[in-house]
Amino acid sequence: MRIVVALGGNALLQRGQVPDAESQVENIRLAARQLAPLTDDHEVVITHGNGPQVGVLAMESAADPRLTKSYPFDALGAMTQGLIGYWILQAMGNERPYRQLASIINQTLVDADDPAFQDPTKFVGELYASEQQARELAERHGWQVRADGDGWRRVVASPRPREIIETKLIDHLLGESIIVVCAGGGGVPVVRTATGDLTGVEAVIDKDRSAALLARRLRADRLLVLTDVGHVMEDFGTGHARPIRRTTPARLRTLTLPAGSMGPKVEAVCQFVEAGGPGVAAAIGNLGEAEALLYGERGTYVTADPTT
Repeated sequence: MRIVVALGGNALLQRGQVPDAESQVENIRLAARQLAPLTDDHEVVITHGNGPQVGVLAMESAADPRLTKSYPFDALGAMTQGLIGYWILQAMGNERPYRQLASIINQTLVDADDPAFQDPTKFVGELYASEQQARELAERHGWQVRADGDGWRRVVASPRPREIIETKLIDHLLGESIIVVCAGGGGVPVVRTATGDLTGVEAVIDKDRSAALLARRLRADRLLVLTDVGHVMEDFGTGHARPIRRTTPARLRTLTLPAGSMGPKVEAVCQFVEAGGPGVAAAIGNLGEAEALLYGERGTYVTADPTT
């Protein structure tokens, strides 16, 4: 099978962990141990998040007195693709030293007129205790900020991905039995100019949406969204919550889910399954159960046909 794996942020950084390099390298080593068996019999693409890492780089850039302007988010996204891609390449290579691997710094095309650019909502970087501090930083660096719970944070646009620019290259590498790491942080956000050139934009693309798009374009058989929870839960947040084992996109779309966590994951698997052909399936579940998720033995397994 051809499998696209979307690694959740917990694969790189556990909840509450300080984003030191050592912690992340160890977490990725453990993740690679779970993913390596999938590569023995299948073509595998590994995608990943970059939230904490891009936040660290953004703060460092903003605080650097040598710069007249902070590095833009497309550049920071490319930096994290290289950084995290290197860690994953090394960890997977240590698990399967006889296999070839490639990490792609790829671009993801978005629409220049996407409404998200007029209403940035994606929180990035540090939480500031006071509105005044956040506003001062926003004025200094050209940011936009919004209230986030009891504090304030920077926000950037999160437009919908339209195309993964390097899809043909990724497809070619898979055909050569190469394990591919790509679409980190949703991919570097770019738009086409009036002359047809590509140029980066200040945005962060949802990684699960990009993974679903890539899976569709690659004609993948499976999309695995790996996180730190075992299932999608029905009646989440109530005393009647219960795990959903096997389901369809139609049923999942009736659920009310947290917009910032499980919601995008469910939307991604729904889009992938709805666009797929016979035998296509997706799963959401725990990273430690990746092999079992592939066959619907664990997690929430999603197919177009409720009888399968």
